[in-house]
Amino acid sequence: MFDKLFEAQQKAEEIKKRLKNISISAEVENGAIKVSATASKTITSIEINPSFITENGIEGLEDVLVIAINKVLAQADHVSQTEMAAITQQMLGGMGGLGNLFGKK
Repeated sequence: MFDKLFEAQQKAEEIKKRLKNISISAEVENGAIKVSATASKTITSIEINPSFITENGIEGLEDVLVIAINKVLAQADHVSQTEMAAITQQMLGGMGGLGNLFGKK
């Protein structure tokens, strides 16, 4: 049992490392604002088309930045959950009948 816990801990660390290397981006306002992040939820870049600021002002930019950042972070969360679900399924599959404790057959 301790072997399985140790293996699960190692797999979780592997996932954390892998998430740092997965890039995700979100665009809003037809690409006028682009936010990039890693799947570990670190913002890596923000690109702003200067004409957007001219047309919408700083307040418009602030509003759209919030939307873009939340969008990219939601994508990162989805990737992270998908990675964790895959490894959890793999781990439960390797535990024989224990996987059935959670309603899986």
